[in-house]
Amino acid sequence: MKAKLLITKDGQALYEGVHDIFDAESFGRACADAWTKLREEKIANASSIGALIESLDERLLDELRGAQISLRAA
Repeated sequence: MKAKLLITKDGQALYEGVHDIFDAESFGRACADAWTKLREEKIANASSIGALIESLDERLLDELRGAQISLRAA
């Protein structure tokens, strides 16, 4: 089933993507894709070498603390 995976925090969308989700494994892959995209965006938005190193050291998990994950039919 095509489903829209949405990760929000404080009313702001952190990630939105459409995935084929039909079991726990495919849900896990969708979450892994979201994780990868969020990490890549963090690296891409680094404005300097120092910021890049800092972003690599920051824990994405800490940033996602308190976020909400929802699924909707796509």
